[in-house]
Formats: sequence, structure tokens, C-alpha cells
Amino acid sequence: MNRSPKVIAIAGKGGVGKTTVGGLLVRYLVEEVKSGPVLAVDVDPNSNFNEVLGVTVKNTIGEARELLKKDVPAGMTKDVWFEYKVHEAIVEQKGFDLLVMGRPEGPGCYCAANAIAKQSIDALKANYSYVVVDNEAGMEHMNRLVTQDVDRLYVISDPTRRGLATAGRIHQLIGELKLRIGNAYTIVNRIDEKNASALDGIAAEKGIALAGTIRNDGALLSNELAGKTIFDLSKGSAALVDAYRIFGATLKDGG
Repeated sequence: MNRSPKVIAIAGKGGVGKTTVGGLLVRYLVEEVKSGPVLAVDVDPNSNFNEVLGVTVKNTIGEARELLKKDVPAGMTKDVWFEYKVHEAIVEQKGFDLLVMGRPEGPGCYCAANAIAKQSIDALKANYSYVVVDNEAGMEHMNRLVTQDVDRLYVISDPTRRGLATAGRIHQLIGELKLRIGNAYTIVNRIDEKNASALDGIAAEKGIALAGTIRNDGALLSNELAGKTIFDLSKGSAALVDAYRIFGATLKDGG
């Protein structure tokens, strides 16, 4: 299979619910778009994308990077061996696969290993229609590991002045890092409708155009406490309805 996948990245400061929004996006692509397999990639060292998606993870690329510092099996080059470990780390699910980057255990330079990881993932993603990347805070890491070409970037903020300021800085970093991003959008998560008008004013003050807002939804917390996943969330959930509306408007070609 040889295709050019659409790469969608999720960014934002810690604690704004970006991983949950990423989970809603994976569900949207699987259930609503239905145009082919989805690869979800968790590059946050504090990995929990798998919990949102309901996936058990046994292997990560971080562990493979550690092993690369040790002996590579006889008769295999480092590149071939590492590519094998990347494929071993993929967890297959119905409609999507998950790959967790993890983090290395010990000190040392991982430049060579990161370069091989990027090469492996670039080759791997050709098997998918969509790649959804849940990032750690900031944007610098996008240059060095997963991908430099992003079709859509969703910058997630909470409904605070500080959250929107952080979102604004992430948009500035896009230009500073010369990242190749087709379209970047800001989404405000966990909004209380009675504060929506004040939030619009703050966003306008900071020069941020909002792609949409996602209401604070108690069903998400109830799901988590019950050990359920994003796929168990009712289709009438406020968060799911809001997220689907935003994705439907922004994932159109040219949107």
C-alpha cells in the first residue's frame, strides 16, 4: 500500500485535555470518516493516549532506543533491527493502530536512535489514511522525531487567559521553527457556556481565531471513573457533539 496520509497533530499545554480531544478525533475518523486505517501516535513522555483509547501497550519506541544502545542481534543492521522493534510496538485495534513513543530510561544522546525512529515512522505511515499525533507540551519535538509535515494542527486551550496565551505562543512557534503545517486551529476545551462571551473577548484581544469550543462534559469523567474508553461515550455527549462539529468543519479539503 502506498498512500499519502493526512497527518493531524494535537498540541497544547499540560492539563487542557488535549489527549481526550485526540481520542475524540480518532473516534471521529474511525466512525464518521471511514476512509481507511488510522495510526494514533503518542509522543508525550507522560503517555496516556492508550488509556483514553482503551488499548493495552506492551512495547514502546523508548524501550527500543534503550535496546539499540546494547547488542543488536547478529546478522542484522541497526536500521533493520530498529524497524522490526517499531513494528513490534504497534498495537492493532478495530479501525486504528496505536504506537507509543515512550521515553528512554537512562542518560545519553539519542540523536542516532531518534533519526532511525523518524525514518521508520515515515515509512510506516504510508500504510494509513490518517495519522493522529498526540504531542507533549510545546512544538520543538515535532522537528526532531515524528513529522515535519502536518496537514492539520489543533492547538487545545482551557478556558483561561493563561491557556489562550499559551495557545498564541504555540502558533508563533510554528513560524519560528519553520514547521510545514497546512492549517492550524485553536480549540477551547471544557468551556462553561455562561463564560463563552468573555472567552471570545479574550481570544480576540490576543489575536486568536477560535475554530470552536468543547463544553465541559461530566460524562467524560464518569466514563473514566468507570474504566470506560472514549468509544464508550454516548453519541449525545456534549463534548463529542462539539468535537465532531469542529472536526467536520476543519477536516474538509482546504478547510
